[in-house]
Amino acid sequence: MQEKTVHVRGIDHIVLRTAQPQIMIDFYCRIFGCVVERQLAKSVGLTQLRAGNALIDIVDVDSELGRSGGGAPTVTERNLDHFCLVLEPISNEQLKYFLEQNGLTVGNFEDRYGAEGIGPSLYIKDPDDNVVELKSALS
Repeated sequence: MQEKTVHVRGIDHIVLRTAQPQIMIDFYCRIFGCVVERQLAKSVGLTQLRAGNALIDIVDVDSELGRSGGGAPTVTERNLDHFCLVLEPISNEQLKYFLEQNGLTVGNFEDRYGAEGIGPSLYIKDPDDNVVELKSALS
């Protein structure tokens, strides 16, 4: 049997476990324009947000699915280091201004390597202190 090579095209989804699902859903919808694509029964505790060509899954830690992953995330107990979102074209200045106007603490842009090469990005934190790296398609 001949070995087949598998090629990754992009990020399909990420899963964020949270004790505050509605706040997280509102954050990703309000700040990044995500929309709720699918919700499973409250007992299952999964809401899937459309984020461009990927999904951000929000899982309630007090649900059947959430309890299987352990306790709620905290500043010292994380499920995730960070994830990177590629944004529609926006200048670094416009992005930083928008984030600050929405009450977010914004770091400095630095050149970092990612799926689309080297380009400027910055880090923010969501309401559960997950680190989110942001890159504009302009980069």
